[in-house]
Amino acid sequence: QVHLVESGGGSVQAGGSLRLSCAVSGYTYSRKCMGWFRQAPGKERENVAVIYTDGGSPAYADSVKGRFTISQDSAKNTVYLQMNSLKPEDTNMYYCAARPCNFVTNLRALRPTDFHYWGQGTQVTVSS
Repeated sequence: QVHLVESGGGSVQAGGSLRLSCAVSGYTYSRKCMGWFRQAPGKERENVAVIYTDGGSPAYADSVKGRFTISQDSAKNTVYLQMNSLKPEDTNMYYCAARPCNFVTNLRALRPTDFHYWGQGTQVTVSS
């Protein structure tokens, strides 16, 4: 059974930084895409960043480009989201997700509904 567990959320002031972690277990596919998504109450879940774990350039939402960085540690089966220069509008519940993919997968075209496995989420709150 696949499990994704997020951690690292918290409360920070605007301009601060946080690093989210997503530990993956039980995933048998060797090639996968991992994504970070966020959702505010009453709103749709939206893309933040997606990475193909076998290489290539990640895809970022325009709202986080230059501020957020997605990365991975294959040995630890963990994906990270480094969030810098945080803004109050970044306040959301953040989720990580996984799905099988390969080199031809268009990361920018992936949407939350394309992902099969999800974590429980971690809250990020940015105060002004």
